[in-house]
Amino acid sequence: MKVRTIEVRERVMARNDELAVGVRERLGAAGVPAFNLVSSPGSGKTLLLERTLERLGDRLRMAVVTGDVQTQNDADRLAARTDRLVQAVVTNGACHLDASQVTSALEAVDLGDTDLLFIENVGNLVCPASWDLGETAKVVVFSVTEGEDKPVKYPKMFRLARYAVLNKVDLLPHLDFDLERAMAFARQVNPDLRFFLTSARTGEGMEEWCAFLEDEVATAREAAATAGGGPEAAAGDGGGAAVEAAAAGEG
Repeated sequence: MKVRTIEVRERVMARNDELAVGVRERLGAAGVPAFNLVSSPGSGKTLLLERTLERLGDRLRMAVVTGDVQTQNDADRLAARTDRLVQAVVTNGACHLDASQVTSALEAVDLGDTDLLFIENVGNLVCPASWDLGETAKVVVFSVTEGEDKPVKYPKMFRLARYAVLNKVDLLPHLDFDLERAMAFARQVNPDLRFFLTSARTGEGMEEWCAFLEDEVATAREAAATAGGGPEAAAGDGGGAAVEAAAAGEG
């Protein structure tokens, strides 16, 4: 008997990429840069976002979409650091966010009242690498408590990222982690990768990170103005120190 193969994954990925194009166009027209923070579990990306919201909250209007497999714990932590809406996407087992979830999240974001969008992806260095969310750039968060060879063990993620945050550098005196070796491994995979060395716990390197974000906001605004775009309002309320949770199935 003959076997007929149905390429479901290819169709799902094609639909995701179509939605991602729409997200990117919408954000670009509004002059709102979006950063997709990706990492393995425990890298400290939630604390990095908490500190970012604290430092820039009086200067930038930031929207946050955070993904987790089963809880909204990270979203609750972030909501305590901002008076703006934090949206929690609970994937119910899926190992990544997808563009449909970001599209849905944008319905509750007033882009005309937003300067910057953060997407905190599910902690995983494999699945999220394959899913375009319409972001301006992927930012891979890589802590010094992980092995120096992580970039070559998970090359796709580091190759697709534009920026890398080497976090928890305050622990370097207590570890055998070779910082230069780790950066060399990363550059072996992606020679254009830009690094930020941070400790979200102590604040080391946060000034450079925040200055970079402010520069990106200014650049996005200028690009939108040059292209004839401008603030774009989406339906919904972007205010309030609230968490909006959405259940999502496997993408």
